[in-house]
Amino acid sequence: MTASATPPPVGTETPQFRAAALADAINGLARKDPLASAAVAFVPWQRNTALLVLAAIAAALALAPVATLTVITVVSTAGYLAMMADRILLFTRGLDASAIVTVTDADASAVPDEDLPAYTILVPAYDEPEVVGDLIVAMTALDYPADKLQVLLLLEEDDDVTIAAARRAGVSEVVEVVLVPAADPRTKPKACNYGLHFATGDIVTIFDAEDLPDPLQLRRVVVAFSRLPATVACIQAKLAFHNGSQNLLTGWFTADYALWFGYLLPGLMKSRSPIPLGGTSNHLRADVIAEVGAWDGFNVTEDADLGVRIAASGYSTAVLDSTTLEEANSDPINWIRQRSRWYKGYLQTWLVHMRRPARTWRALGPVGTYRFTLLLAGTPLTACINMTFWSLTAAWILGQPSVIVALFPPYIYYFSLLSLIVGNVATIYMYLVASRESGNASLLIPSLTMPLYWVMMSVAALKGCWQLLRNPSYWEKTFHGLSVPASSPAQGDDAGDPR
Repeated sequence: MTASATPPPVGTETPQFRAAALADAINGLARKDPLASAAVAFVPWQRNTALLVLAAIAAALALAPVATLTVITVVSTAGYLAMMADRILLFTRGLDASAIVTVTDADASAVPDEDLPAYTILVPAYDEPEVVGDLIVAMTALDYPADKLQVLLLLEEDDDVTIAAARRAGVSEVVEVVLVPAADPRTKPKACNYGLHFATGDIVTIFDAEDLPDPLQLRRVVVAFSRLPATVACIQAKLAFHNGSQNLLTGWFTADYALWFGYLLPGLMKSRSPIPLGGTSNHLRADVIAEVGAWDGFNVTEDADLGVRIAASGYSTAVLDSTTLEEANSDPINWIRQRSRWYKGYLQTWLVHMRRPARTWRALGPVGTYRFTLLLAGTPLTACINMTFWSLTAAWILGQPSVIVALFPPYIYYFSLLSLIVGNVATIYMYLVASRESGNASLLIPSLTMPLYWVMMSVAALKGCWQLLRNPSYWEKTFHGLSVPASSPAQGDDAGDPR
């Protein structure tokens, strides 16, 4: 999958060009490498293996229920401890200042305009008329020469309300509107792949329509690429929120981002592990996009998948100390819709790359494969299992039933207690550090009440796993425009996981 070598001016493409570009946007990766696409959620051997494992567990439960549940408890506890230890390790590595790339304002501004490369910004939007005006503000604020900057607003051709809002706002004076032919799957990666056929930049990035990027971000990326090894294919900027103090949910979400982008992603970079990219502000070399196959039109966390493919192809990703402000979900139902899609996409990505486990092992190495599994499979599955263990804990507190005593003999109980106490304390401590270092005092209460946020995560994970079975490529829409952006988008008030 690749952009056209000589892309036509937007609006002049022929029906034949549109049809070919759409076919490539949907199935380009699947045609290039069928096993690399999430067009099919489970290949036959994965489906059959899962069914055999479930049958074996069911048979074991029928024959020896307590012993089987005890084994499941042991495995789950070991998984918890492994994830906790790895998360702490990544956090400590992320504390190292060299784990994140820093480009000063002076260095970013010092590059002469004539030395800057051509840049393309893709802005996919669907049913978002309320944020079109934000796009104009954000794009006009960027410090980059207009003759080297191409901004493509990617709208589905049947999205009448957003198209009308764009026309009313005068978007065409700032950006070029590309109408993506209406076709399933209705996903962000499909739109971005279609937009690539019009892209002219040497560097390509994605912003959401409501994003407020650091005005110097593009210049910082150019300088960072010039300083980093040629094997760096992508630079991920940090994401934060402008409405982190709107309510408790946005506070949780903001603290979550502060830890993820401030410490855990830099820790992944420092450890040379695959980096699952965020859904926005990832800046990619155009030649590498073409080489690795761009985005998978069927994967609902397309950037996480692309980040793993970048690593598997021998390239790496760096994290840049430049912040893009977004809108944090302030509505619990809307948040669950978004987070369940992320969890579903994480599992999609893990399943895709584990279709050929030996190849993934060789490409990522043993540590990279281990961490990739912990992050992309372990995160949603652990969130699902949490609900079971919380229910067991509540049942023990209320009545101390004998079956729970049988499930937690001393050799399991103490490890579980260690996971419960040390894991929770360590995680809350990491949130507190991340929130403090972001200069956001309003995140103290959200950081201390994070266990309540984890309950929502568990609900979202269960929903995402169910959708993976029922409707794997369905892109559940996240609604924006539920808050008013802060008048002064200072990082200290908003710093804040993907996504």
